[in-house]
Amino acid sequence: MLLLVLVVGLICYHVYKSIKPPPPIPLPENVSEICPRVKLNDGRYLAYRELGFPKDKAKNKIIIIHGYGSSKLVDLKITQEMIDEFEIYFLIFDRAGYGESDAHPSRTVKTDTYDIEELADKLQIGPKFHVLGMSIGAYPVYGCLKYIPHRLSGATLVVPLLNFWWSRMPQNLLSAALKKLPVENQWTFRVAHYFPWLLYWWLTQKWFSPFSQNPKETMTDRDIELADKHTKHSYIKESALRQGEYVSMQRDIIASFENWEFDPTELLNPFSDGNEGSVHMWCALEDKQILREALLYICDKLPWIKLHQVPEAGHLIIHEKRHFEAIIKAACTE
Repeated sequence: MLLLVLVVGLICYHVYKSIKPPPPIPLPENVSEICPRVKLNDGRYLAYRELGFPKDKAKNKIIIIHGYGSSKLVDLKITQEMIDEFEIYFLIFDRAGYGESDAHPSRTVKTDTYDIEELADKLQIGPKFHVLGMSIGAYPVYGCLKYIPHRLSGATLVVPLLNFWWSRMPQNLLSAALKKLPVENQWTFRVAHYFPWLLYWWLTQKWFSPFSQNPKETMTDRDIELADKHTKHSYIKESALRQGEYVSMQRDIIASFENWEFDPTELLNPFSDGNEGSVHMWCALEDKQILREALLYICDKLPWIKLHQVPEAGHLIIHEKRHFEAIIKAACTE
């Protein structure tokens, strides 16, 4: 009997250890000397990078929200001439758990949204700003439209993620969007939604791959070229994931696919009362990850969103200079 109890206890301990996520890898004590950071009201720090026109003189103030596995080091494909022409100030920051920004113990759409607002206030960039999010980094843009619309001068969603469990979108459309992805990815997102406490184990076990190992299932040939150039450099990954994959990428997946407090189709136009500003959505017509019809449905329900459909473009459209400059020009002029 004692042996049985011991065996069961060892099994339970092993299971507990395998599903319990690790704490963040500590940042260096001098991290605030390495890169600029601001202290938030809850004691966490956010790291950031500023580019372009001086913020006190800029006509357009754009906060860039990086995507999955990226950081504030994301390369913005824009010329200095265009920055000067439109007087653009860029603020790029490491989202919680990425790079040199402290992790949030329970990151959600709402916490990321209020991180953005507080960062803007701490840096005194002004009462209004434009938010631009790409791919999975678009979920905080939805959050800004929901929770802090009064702070926005504009918003841009570039190939934005789809939460396959949004409550007010047609289930057949969301099901089709999920099935567009490789089977391995589908199951990982289901685990994140239904069993988030199991996601760490799911992504670290060695029995099967949690994501497709064939890049051509989720990226065009051009996407693969762009990924090799802009997203796979070791220094970018090392910087972005220096606190560990759980508090960065894995928390991203949970925040993206958990139950949200709202559905995008319920959003109200933040510029309906004569306030200047606009909201843009960019759809890449060759995107292998985002279902075009789902984005069209959102824009049909929210006709105040300006839809841009880009032919011969894939999911990494943001890394194409001509497309990124078109995105920024629309944000500044339309």
